[in-house]
Amino acid sequence: MDTLELEVITPSGLIFHGNVASVTVPGEEGEFGVLAQHVGLTTLLKAGVVEIHKENGKKESIVINWGVVQVANNSVTVLVDGAVAIRGDSESDISKALEEAKALIDSVADSHAMIASVSARIESAAQSHLH
Repeated sequence: MDTLELEVITPSGLIFHGNVASVTVPGEEGEFGVLAQHVGLTTLLKAGVVEIHKENGKKESIVINWGVVQVANNSVTVLVDGAVAIRGDSESDISKALEEAKALIDSVADSHAMIASVSARIESAAQSHLH
């Protein structure tokens, strides 16, 4: 399987780095997926969920507030102002991450519809991490 290298970086540091099968990002013009050999591009990101599909078939989700993504040479770099990874080994870890993610989205949102959409996505992502 072809993979691509993914980095998700915040001002506080690296939040994710590794080879992945694909990644879906919340582009300013709409959500889009990136697979290996994707054409190069740089575009703005809006608040939403970065969905990571790992080589082993597992998924990971990272909620972001806004940023930029650059795709080049089988590498994806996501530079964001704020991010919360929805991960953990227990229901309390996931619950805490969900609360932090909702607070991050609330801090930038000017639309209740966007908050509801992102909240639904991150809760769905959290459930898949627990099963």
